[in-house]
Amino acid sequence: MGLFKRAADIMEARVNKFLNSVEDPNEMLDLSYEKMLTGLQEVKRHLADVVTEQKHLENEIGQVQKDVQQYEDAARAALRSGREDLAKEALTRKQTALDHIVQMQEGLTRITEQVEKLKQTEKRFQDRINTFKTQKEVTKATYQAAQAQVKVSESMTGINKQLSGVGDTLKRAQDKTDETVARASAMDALMDEGVLDDTLDSRDNVTRELDQIRKSSAADEELEKLKKEMASTGGQN
Repeated sequence: MGLFKRAADIMEARVNKFLNSVEDPNEMLDLSYEKMLTGLQEVKRHLADVVTEQKHLENEIGQVQKDVQQYEDAARAALRSGREDLAKEALTRKQTALDHIVQMQEGLTRITEQVEKLKQTEKRFQDRINTFKTQKEVTKATYQAAQAQVKVSESMTGINKQLSGVGDTLKRAQDKTDETVARASAMDALMDEGVLDDTLDSRDNVTRELDQIRKSSAADEELEKLKKEMASTGGQN
């Protein structure tokens, strides 16, 4: 019986070790954090791609504007040489280039709007990650402290197996942690789609708008104060 009891104890210890490694809330929180960072990098890549297209279109518009000026100069030169037909052809090409510029400007406007939206999304995502990181570290520290307390208590009392209730409590806490992490991930997805407000911001819409107005007003007052100070000192530091 002693041999079978020893084998059962070893198997139980291995199973408990495996379950603890799988259900560790610290690992789950770190995994969620890494996924959020990956998502942020994806947003940054999209932003970089759109900005590249924006710059490319700006350069192309600049080149076509140079072509417009060259066509106009060519028309003048043709008229001076008595070649009205060539002057008209140059002016026709100028008009075509101007139409092309109008089309590209419309495209540039749309791309610029996309760039601004992506920048705002990146900022909101970064703020959310910073908040989650703080909460993650607090949760991990609390969990580690609880683990340490359990181990100390077990060592002092010497009744590790009799304290099965502690394991049940930790299991329930783990289940609650997993549920909360899953819910946070789902809420993040809904927030990214604009379906829900930021769950990390407890303010209602009216309070957020009032806070925004207050911040904007304070910035305006500070700006006017700074202008007056600089005016009174002649712009000197």
